[in-house]
Amino acid sequence: MPNSDNRRAYILALAAVLCWSTVASAFKLSLQFVSPLQLVTIAAVVSALLMSAVVTHRRLWSELGQRWRVDYRWYLALGFCNPFLYYLVLFNAYDLLPAQQAQPLNYTWGIVLALLSVPLLGQRLRGVDVVAGLICYSGVLVIVTRGNPFGLEFDSITGVALALFSTLIWASYWLLNTRVQGSAAVNLLLSFLCGLPWLFGVVIWQGDWQWPPMQGWLGAVYVGLFEMGIAFLLWQGALRACDNTARISNLIYLSPPVSLLLIALLVGETIHPATGIGLVLIMTGVAVQQGLIRRLFRNRITTAVQR
Repeated sequence: MPNSDNRRAYILALAAVLCWSTVASAFKLSLQFVSPLQLVTIAAVVSALLMSAVVTHRRLWSELGQRWRVDYRWYLALGFCNPFLYYLVLFNAYDLLPAQQAQPLNYTWGIVLALLSVPLLGQRLRGVDVVAGLICYSGVLVIVTRGNPFGLEFDSITGVALALFSTLIWASYWLLNTRVQGSAAVNLLLSFLCGLPWLFGVVIWQGDWQWPPMQGWLGAVYVGLFEMGIAFLLWQGALRACDNTARISNLIYLSPPVSLLLIALLVGETIHPATGIGLVLIMTGVAVQQGLIRRLFRNRITTAVQR
């Protein structure tokens, strides 16, 4: 039986996964009422306010000032990546693609992270990384061509390109995060404070901001709270409470299928069979890259020997 801390970790982790599972539907529904720029700007402000409250509650303002003085150049780069560029690109992808295509494509960022770590962090490219990448991107091809990979016909080539570009930005963001030492809440708040001026600048430059309807405000606030804030805090709490992060890390694999179910129920999209097949390929590739399959087989062999 897991101890009380581990039970708490599982509850927090499952709550985080549930939050992440709802955001693809929230993105798509919100974009019916607001533009991608409006959505990311409002959501980023909401998330910055939430993180400010967290930093205040944890009495981390002195740490925030210290980290800014030491690493302000890195935080400026982080803020440009997230929330400014990443979410602006991602929301435009959701605006052009069905949610059932944009969401699985976004999950390939883990493979991009592994590939980028070779030139940027000096890590070695393993054979398993190449195999995982091939599996993942074969799944991408199946999804975006609706099961006809040799036909190369896309709902929106621009949307596909933006969704894949978002994985590059997100992976770069996490690689930049390795350069700073602040606590997670402080790092996220500083990133958002540095990203907001970019968003405000684009809003002023475009000069066509229109007051969103109530549905747009509700959707943007939801995205800011749950996608950019609460889910992150829940996952952080789960990692702190659990005595072995491997026990909860694989729960993230529940998010894509649950997300597809919610897309069908809430957005009303008919899930194409190719989406399911492609999603299985993508998650298999991610699992291979993380060594999950090898651990599963090792556990089965150990159990067989014990029997």
